[in-house]
Amino acid sequence: MKRLGCGIVMALLLLPPRPVAADDVLVFAAASLTDVLGELGASYEQSSHDRVAFNFGASSELARQIEAGAPADVFFSADVARMEELERASLVDRAERRNVLSNVLVIVVPADAKTALSRPADLKTLRSIALANPDAVPAGIYAKAYLQSLGLWEALADKLVPTLDVRAALAAVEAGHADAGIVYATDAAISKKVRVAVRVPREQGPAIVYALAPLERSRKPATRAVVRFLASPDAAPTYTRYGFIVLPAE
Repeated sequence: MKRLGCGIVMALLLLPPRPVAADDVLVFAAASLTDVLGELGASYEQSSHDRVAFNFGASSELARQIEAGAPADVFFSADVARMEELERASLVDRAERRNVLSNVLVIVVPADAKTALSRPADLKTLRSIALANPDAVPAGIYAKAYLQSLGLWEALADKLVPTLDVRAALAAVEAGHADAGIVYATDAAISKKVRVAVRVPREQGPAIVYALAPLERSRKPATRAVVRFLASPDAAPTYTRYGFIVLPAE
């Protein structure tokens, strides 16, 4: 019996370990993060048994979906205001919230445009200017604040073409549906169909902050792990390569 018992123990020890249950983590993220998070998500999955999926869009619309009960685990907003809305509704884990990135605005025109545009005031000579919805979408709100600071908002009001999000504004310029657009520098950097006519110095533009947090209702162990990875020094070089400004750890 002793030999039989030892044999059973040895057999159990030789069995392959039972795989740990994997989590599927759904990240709701600003449209401007599409490319960089695609790369970082793949990198995270290579070092983890968990899977990461993304839903990209305007931060304002994503926040609305989360408030309506969408099954997100993580929110990566292009501004602090949308994150604070969810905090006030007790929907995000305040203790795990981090301000991770910054960006700058640029004015872009089609790559082959003959338009002489070298300063923001030159926008007054154009027929149409695309920007994300300035009433709700962070990129549009930032663009409006910048134009207001220059005293140009009222003069350009009839020329502005609001779009669903910042990537839609970029696409409008790429397709020639707008003479110019105001987008993030990181969006302009991924396009070969536009060129930057004006880059807004960071100190002269609005304070752009991307905020990251897990949702309070997500109880998946991997949710916090994904947030920590996306805010980690390991992720920083990838953000920088895509043109984002990595903020100091808080």
